[in-house]
Amino acid sequence: MQITGHMIIGQQLVRGAAGTQLAFNPATRQDLQPAFGQAEPADVERACALAEQAFDAYRATTPAVRAAFLEAVAGNIDALGATLTERAMAETGLPQARLEGERGRTVNQLRLFAKVVRDGHWQGATLDSALPQRTPPRPDLRLRKIPVGPVAVFGASNFPLAFSVAGGDTASALAAGCPVVVKAHAAHPGTSELVARAVQKAVADCGIPEGVFSMVHGNGRVIGQALVANPFIKAVGFTGSRQGGTALMRTAAARHEPIPVYAEMSSINPVFMLPSVLAANAEALGAAFVESLTMGVGQFCTNPGLVIGVAGPGFDRFAAAAAAALQAKGAGTMLTAGIHDAYESGIGRLTGADGVQVLAKGRPEGAGCAAQAALFRVDAATFAASHALQEEVFGPASLLIACRDEAEMLRLAAGLEGQLTATVHCTADDHALAARLLPTLERKAGRVLFNGFPTGVEVCHAMVHGGPFPATSDNRTTSVGALAIERFLRPVSYQNVPPALLPPALQDDNPLGLARLVDGELRTAV
Repeated sequence: MQITGHMIIGQQLVRGAAGTQLAFNPATRQDLQPAFGQAEPADVERACALAEQAFDAYRATTPAVRAAFLEAVAGNIDALGATLTERAMAETGLPQARLEGERGRTVNQLRLFAKVVRDGHWQGATLDSALPQRTPPRPDLRLRKIPVGPVAVFGASNFPLAFSVAGGDTASALAAGCPVVVKAHAAHPGTSELVARAVQKAVADCGIPEGVFSMVHGNGRVIGQALVANPFIKAVGFTGSRQGGTALMRTAAARHEPIPVYAEMSSINPVFMLPSVLAANAEALGAAFVESLTMGVGQFCTNPGLVIGVAGPGFDRFAAAAAAALQAKGAGTMLTAGIHDAYESGIGRLTGADGVQVLAKGRPEGAGCAAQAALFRVDAATFAASHALQEEVFGPASLLIACRDEAEMLRLAAGLEGQLTATVHCTADDHALAARLLPTLERKAGRVLFNGFPTGVEVCHAMVHGGPFPATSDNRTTSVGALAIERFLRPVSYQNVPPALLPPALQDDNPLGLARLVDGELRTAV
């Protein structure tokens, strides 16, 4: 498939007329052809209007039709083969193995949501029978969840496939029955066009209304804001910086009809190393931590940016092992020049901060947007007193925090901002301290893990990839896993609706074969 620089608006290939943009190879710092036409506000209006026109027909599709559509999208992305991988490598500097793994994750989450749609639990079908003899009488009441309407999705810079055009936000919105308008990320426009065409083809092949999917290129401050402000858009999915996410939140809140913005933003993902585990295994943990820290050049939202422990021989041994492992790591290419520049600025801020010790830096070799890994150490009192030390540095850098005692560790945990993840390493001898720490971590993070590292995010039913602000804008939700569909649904109650007018999910004979709550009792499908 040839990349042409077009946008996808419904079934049309549209050449944006608001200037052009070239893709950029961060490994070589060279531009890539072709030029991509940028959207005008009228293009956004057209895409949103098509989405609104398609909404009622699309949300009325049967679970079988919608699931088949999601599976067709997955199949089309797989069929792009080496063309997709090679373009994504050129636009991101990511290695082939990483991108092929990310493609697998992308199609797997589409197929997961196809299964979710077929299972039907997302509809929350509930029936409460009429009780005419009761005082006061109860009417016949039935409930199901319906899609909220067209959704704006913003592609992420650090996941050109799994969190972008056909990533988790798009997959969960389409599964819910919501049309999607994607704002492609400027870092990988060619990758975005290839994936968008795969979705567009599935729309046509499955007989889905054309407005169910569109993708535009353009300046985020202009086109992104226009997209969120458009009255046809009813929810937003975003992965990116705190600055970008909060700007969209302000626009969404200022609308005549405010809408929810589900933004994944900033997280430093603290790792707590408890005393007994360090006494037993400090060196191995130090080396394993560095592998997690430098994976993907540290460009994961779950990268372990803090390590917290009680000062002493065990923590010192961990620090020495981590420093030795990090010094052996070569520089890696970051995704964009902007990310690289922000990383260098963050490293400079930590290097010059009062009370912060530079423990180690990785090998400096590398061309283009190459980032040198870095490890720092500070005491807990200095960290707690400095807001600057608590800001995320996106990339392969981490800060070790030495606490005077367990009490200071617990106080430090209580003072942290919201996080996507919080990790505890411990042995059975640490369980009493872990039990005191765990309630705080439950309040601070969307995922609490033990004796591992947070950089792997499984796509499944039990995963939560969310957390209190600033990790996300809504700590009740997740952007990964089956529960992500809940963001784009709302409940509707039906009172005394004639049987002939009830939606299939709520009809007495249960034609969809759903598990339903009937008069307070769960009744499984038959």
